[in-house]
Amino acid sequence: MLKKLFFAVAALMFSMGFAFADVDVNKGDQAALDGIKGLGPAKSKAIIDERTKNGSFKDWADFESRVKGIGDKTGSKLSEAGLTVNGQAKSGAPAKAAPAKADKAAKAEKADKAEKTEKVEKAAKAPKAEKAEKAEKMADKVKADTADKSDKSAKAAKAEKNEASASAKEGKTK
Repeated sequence: MLKKLFFAVAALMFSMGFAFADVDVNKGDQAALDGIKGLGPAKSKAIIDERTKNGSFKDWADFESRVKGIGDKTGSKLSEAGLTVNGQAKSGAPAKAAPAKADKAAKAEKADKAEKTEKVEKAAKAPKAEKAEKAEKMADKVKADTADKSDKSAKAAKAEKNEASASAKEGKTK
């Protein structure tokens, strides 16, 4: 179970690496552009159509002026999401989410999952230990009851024997 959890977390982290990949507006196909947060299929198609009709975008200003609906604010958000023009992020835009922050978040999440897993395992073991303890107590009780019954049976048998021998003695004396 722990191996499955580890591989699931590793696969998630691996796939997140692709989500943070930079996409150049002059080289990306529609699928790559759709992968950028803030760009949908319609806007991706408009970018590709403009690029095909009038050539590659020279810089961010050229990109923002030629594609309808993309202005300064949208350009900054797209740059932050990983879109580049000729390999350059938009100047003045906040840097793309740093992998260090993602790593810290992933490590914190992994630690939380490990802690939760440990708690679940302890919780699963606790009822087993309680059941084992109850079973042991029950076994001890059964042994004690059996021993008591054996003692009572032995005493009863001895009393019967004594009674029989007493009866036999009375029969001889009569």
